[in-house]
Formats: sequence, structure tokens, C-alpha cells
Amino acid sequence: SEIITEEYMDLKKIREEIDLKDSLIVKLLNDRMELAILSTKLKTKIEDGDRENQVIENIKLNARGLIDPEFCANLYKQIMTESKRLQSKNYSVIGFAGEHGAYAEHAAREWNDVLVPVPCLDASSVFEGVIDGVFEYGIVPVENTFGGVVDETNSLLIKSDVNVVGAVDLPFHHCLLTLPGTDYRDIRAVYSNQLPLTQCRNFIARNHLEPISYGNAPSAAKLFSEKRPKAAALIASKASAELYNLEIIKENIEDYNVCRTRFLIISKERNTEGGNKCSVQFSTEHKAGTLFKILESFAKEDINLTRIESVPEDSGSFVFFLDFVGSLDDAKIKSIIGKMNDLTGELRILGCYNEKVVK
Repeated sequence: SEIITEEYMDLKKIREEIDLKDSLIVKLLNDRMELAILSTKLKTKIEDGDRENQVIENIKLNARGLIDPEFCANLYKQIMTESKRLQSKNYSVIGFAGEHGAYAEHAAREWNDVLVPVPCLDASSVFEGVIDGVFEYGIVPVENTFGGVVDETNSLLIKSDVNVVGAVDLPFHHCLLTLPGTDYRDIRAVYSNQLPLTQCRNFIARNHLEPISYGNAPSAAKLFSEKRPKAAALIASKASAELYNLEIIKENIEDYNVCRTRFLIISKERNTEGGNKCSVQFSTEHKAGTLFKILESFAKEDINLTRIESVPEDSGSFVFFLDFVGSLDDAKIKSIIGKMNDLTGELRILGCYNEKVVK
């Protein structure tokens, strides 16, 4: 009986390892397909016989151990066939900061589920991809209910020639995740980005866990699934559990009932379909009452301002961001914009767009 149990546990462990490797292989294949789609933005044709032959030869040379080179060659011929099929669909791409499973990816799918979300190193890379034409769109966080304003996004908006073409207001819920088969009573440490660790501080303290900060939450999920730390858990999204073959121990572990992040959709092109919300950016002269006059013009017309932020520039002056409800086609809005042109040193209309509020 003991021998049978021991063999079963060994087999179970082997199968868990196989499941992990399979999930990593599928994820890597998906990453490869994303790169194939991106490559179509930078080349003039899908078919490239010389390149395909080179890939096959490289694969044969790198075949090691039990894997037969011809098996690898045949497998990669199928992979390249699928790559070309996806490339022929001419997908539009939206870049987001982080790994797959990030809340930004969720927000991107809420905005337009036909787009292909592609992960980037950071928000700066998202802006660069949009400006260079590699991404048709980018999605970046601009504010959240817990951490407040995202300064990096505002700074990049000032420096970059992009337009705001949409917005998504998204709730988020953190989950406690573990490796398959982990006994929750053995958990001693919890990994995540610093912000989720802070947002779940009461839960962590109540369960006597040691918080360990690592990158962003999806990056931590990737590391967690690969390194497989003992007696540990992870705080991340529900999507991360599905992507990295992790088990959900508990959902909605954040300390506050309302945790939301607002994301902006950026593009090189202006939105031509109108919208119910507008974003503008401006600077003012160093004259007393200038900002008050601008805000007063909105108040007199009963226009609801939903965001007012200021960002310091290197010169010592400030750039202001205003978001307000309304359309640029509205006569009252046109009148206010005209007054702002007279009052501001530099006025830039970032965009008029529709904002989706996810319940």
C-alpha cells in the first residue's frame, strides 16, 4: 500500500510538471504569433521563402536529446503556416504595459475585443509603439482610486504627439493564487507588485503572510509559475490563474470595496466618430486668476469636469489636464475652447471620445 501511494505521488508530480511545461509551450507559441503579427507592420509581404528556410535549418541544428530534427522541422512548418494565416487577417494591435493577465489587457478587451493585445515593457514602450506605427492603439492607466494619478502617463502625454481616442473605467479584484496542490495552511509568503500588496495589506496581515514585492503582478505570476517557490502564494488577477496554470485560493481579497483604474486609449490618428467626453492639455501664463477664469467658464455653462491635474515641466511652469463631459461639436464647448485659446499659452485638444465604464 505504501509503495503504491509513493508511486502515485511521483506520477502525480511528473504530470504536474508536464502540465506546467505544456502551459509554457502554449504561452510561448502565443507570444511567437504576436511577434509574427507585429512583423507584418514592418514588412511589405507575408511570404518570405528564404526566411522560412533559414528558420527550419536553425531548428534542425538546435534539435537536441530525444527530439528528432525532422520532427522539429515538420512541427515548425505547421507553426509557420499558422503564423501566415494570422498575418493574412491584418489584425490591428493594441499595446499595453506588463505581461498577459494585466488589468490593462482586460481593459483593452473591454474597449475592443477584436484588437490583438501585445505586452510591452512599460508605458513608454506603449507610446513608442504607437508613434512608430507598430501599434494602431495603446492603452495606459491615467488614474486609480487607490494610488491616485499615474504621473508617468501624464508626462508621456505632454511629450508625445498622440491622440486620445477612448477610455475605459475598470474595476479590479485581486485573487490569492497558488501552485496546483498547495495546502493553503502551508503558505508563509505572498508575492506581487507593491501596489496590490498595499491594496491587500489587511488581508496579508490577518493571515500572517510575508509580502514580497516583485515587478508588476503579471510578471510576478510568470516568475511564480516558473520558479515554483515553496510555501508561497501570489496576488494577481483571475486571468493570471488561467494563463499560468495556478489555483485560486480566494477571490476579492483587496481591502476596499471599490478599486478602479481609468485607462486612456491612444492613437496616432484622431477619433473621427465623436464622443461624450473630451480631454485637453494646456499651460497658462504666470498671471493671477488665469486658471480660475478657465474653470469658471466651464462652471457657467454647467459642464462637468471629471479630471483636473497639473504636471510640472522642466522650465518650472505647469501643464494642466482637463477632462470634461461633452462633445467638441456642442456650441457651448466650442465657446469655452475659444475662451481657453485666449487665456492659455498653449492649448492642445487630446481628443473627443466615448468612455466605457465597466460595472
